[in-house]
Amino acid sequence: MNFARMRKLKIKISLIRRQEMWAITWEGWVIAIAGLIITMLLIITNIHPFLAVNAPIKADLLVVEGWLPDYAVESAIAEFKKGGYRQLVTTGLPVGKGYYLAEYKNYAELTAATCIALGFDKDKVVAVPAASVVKHRTAASAIALRDWLATSGLKVDSINLYSFGTHARRSWIVFKEVLHPDIKVGIIAAESQDYNAQEWWKSSEGFRTVTGEIIAYIYARFVDWQA
Repeated sequence: MNFARMRKLKIKISLIRRQEMWAITWEGWVIAIAGLIITMLLIITNIHPFLAVNAPIKADLLVVEGWLPDYAVESAIAEFKKGGYRQLVTTGLPVGKGYYLAEYKNYAELTAATCIALGFDKDKVVAVPAASVVKHRTAASAIALRDWLATSGLKVDSINLYSFGTHARRSWIVFKEVLHPDIKVGIIAAESQDYNAQEWWKSSEGFRTVTGEIIAYIYARFVDWQA
């Protein structure tokens, strides 16, 4: 009798119980994995052109980010000649290496001088340097440009921003927000020669660049650049 009572008590205080539950079948797993693979392939093949965006507009000025490599500066000059711009403006922060030895102390002046050395009309290029900042360097360049435009006496309704590779979309976001609503901003991305843009994932340089810009782009979307 005592054993029977103990058995009933044991059943009453049991910590587990049996119940029915839904589970994914092997067919479901196959479909889920296939969907994931397709999604990843779509992201891999489309993320580079998404970041290295080209959306130029009819613009008064061509604004060139000063940190671009020389071959991209050459292509910016070619864009200026065919685009019907009034002036080319270079932007940029102080150089990070060789500042005390360099003739040009910031990337804006360095790139303007490079344009002139390449045969560009010195009367049509203006350097607009930005102050040194620890973070938000693109925003600092955009703000410097906005302040310069406000005092330059030029009537500017639109610009095309000449950026580089996968950095282009992030720069476009920042410049559009800083210059909004007075100035419209188009974007042109110079193509990087450091890796094959169509197969960026096959090189360490391409992989580092694209994955880094994905993270930076997500961050840029959540910052109020006009603040």
